Amino acid sequence: MAMPIKVGCCGWGFFSGGLRAYARKFALVEVQQTFYKLPMLKTAQRWRAEVPKDFEFTLKAWQAITHLPTSPTWRRSGLQVTEAQRDKYGWLRPTRENFEAWRRTKEICDALEAKVCVIQCPPNFKCSSENIVNMRKFFSKIDRGKLALAWEPRGDWREHPDEIERLCGELELVHVVDLMRREPVSKHSIAYIRLHGLNPREYDYNYRYSVTELKQLATKAKALAEKHREIYIMFNNYFMYDNAPQLAKMLKV
Repeated sequence: MAMPIKVGCCGWGFFSGGLRAYARKFALVEVQQTFYKLPMLKTAQRWRAEVPKDFEFTLKAWQAITHLPTSPTWRRSGLQVTEAQRDKYGWLRPTRENFEAWRRTKEICDALEAKVCVIQCPPNFKCSSENIVNMRKFFSKIDRGKLALAWEPRGDWREHPDEIERLCGELELVHVVDLMRREPVSKHSIAYIRLHGLNPREYDYNYRYSVTELKQLATKAKALAEKHREIYIMFNNYFMYDNAPQLAKMLKV
């Protein structure tokens, strides 16, 4: 039986030759552009047409769903937010605005034939009773179709693994982690790993994994494959186009 591990990179923007060239070397990519600003539907359809049929896209959900309009990344969102709307976007609030942002995100997922959508929450989305209630309402109401939703909590959530496990089980979410720093707690059939490097600051992407570290990662990935049907390992460091093929070779995938 083939090992159920897939290895890819978070974005092709810095890959020489663009998406088509990237797809000749890799079979999987996590689309980053969709977090900052959703592309036009015809753009997503063109991306899908540019790559082989067995090439797989995952993508990051639009920041309108997860991040407040005060976030610096919102400058690239393409949205003009009125004063009355400022507390309607982000933080997975069950609002008309967030539900519409999700509808538009899913439209791009469908165009790319994506199996997984990553919901990355900011550190200021804390493990609070209000946020948990909003999560339950939001995820219970949206149309996810056949999509697996992979949730990447940040900030103080790491101090509450039991709450993460409970919510992932209740809401059918995949717990996204950096496997070199912590283990996922969800029991979903899918495990989704995002690797940001091992600098002291967790999200400092200027990092190249050593051969020794990649061997450690391969061992961890194989252990994870005993618990999950599919494992996505996505490199999100500056040297990802080098490190990802190294790991794939070690895993023989």
